[in-house]
Amino acid sequence: MTEYKLYLIPSPINELAPEEMIPQGTLDVLRGLRVFVVEELRTARRYLSAAGLKGHIDELEFHTLNEHTDPSEVKSLLPLFSRSDVGLISEAGLPAVADPGASLVALCQQHGIDVVPLSGPSSLMLALMASGLDGQSFAFRGYLPAKPEERRQALKGIEKMSAQLHQTQIFIETPYRNDAMLSDCLNQLSPSTRLCVAASIGSPEAYIRTKSVGQWKQEQTLIGKRPCVFLILAK
Repeated sequence: MTEYKLYLIPSPINELAPEEMIPQGTLDVLRGLRVFVVEELRTARRYLSAAGLKGHIDELEFHTLNEHTDPSEVKSLLPLFSRSDVGLISEAGLPAVADPGASLVALCQQHGIDVVPLSGPSSLMLALMASGLDGQSFAFRGYLPAKPEERRQALKGIEKMSAQLHQTQIFIETPYRNDAMLSDCLNQLSPSTRLCVAASIGSPEAYIRTKSVGQWKQEQTLIGKRPCVFLILAK
């Protein structure tokens, strides 16, 4: 076991200043780190600059870990912990949740490296809190299939499970497919199933509405390319 640690550093889920979404304690830890593993270099540099490291970015050490990173490249990050604490930053929200950074967390756990999760925003939990759906029993399904027919079958499957378990089902979509996802929800789900659309969570433009599928069908709604979380609860 090494004395150095992996810090899981949340990032803002919208364009607000970091101090408006990230707790002061998390920002204090962030400012003390000099080695970072990030999902996207440009976004991370901008975040760190806004979080209090402006003018010191070139003094920092960055390593990239994203969906294109080979497992062997993740293992090559292990020596970092022989000399320094490391901060893991994903593109938005909490690291390692629906995020490729989970592979580094798993590696650290395997090698006895302490993993320290820091407080910050989770669009999934914020959406669940505001949805009015069951917060006692829920499941996160991640991304549903991109192919339309497979996506529609997946929607029917999770609706059936929701009804059987009385369990809220949470899923997300690539922003440019948001409206296709909403359309499939309205066409594939039962009119009595409750559907929450939670877009731009935490921002002044936040849109969070829960209605039955039958009610959603009575109006025209466009989500656009905003970050969005979908939640359903079937009867």
